[in-house]
Amino acid sequence: MKDYHINIFFSADDEGYIADIPDLRHCSAFGKTPNEALIEVLKAKKGWLDSARANKKPIPKPHYRPVIYQVA
Repeated sequence: MKDYHINIFFSADDEGYIADIPDLRHCSAFGKTPNEALIEVLKAKKGWLDSARANKKPIPKPHYRPVIYQVA
């Protein structure tokens, strides 16, 4: 099964790490460490998907791939 890609990056402005899921619009989370940001974004993903299902909204299939993983 293919799952959603997660980006994790350091934000100097926020003094911590941001994790986001590009395929799920506005699905992101903050953590003081990369692992904490990952744990939080996984919670956010569950909430995002649960909310979409409850409201009968479309759920996009995972498709985002960073350029370094794309094959020409």
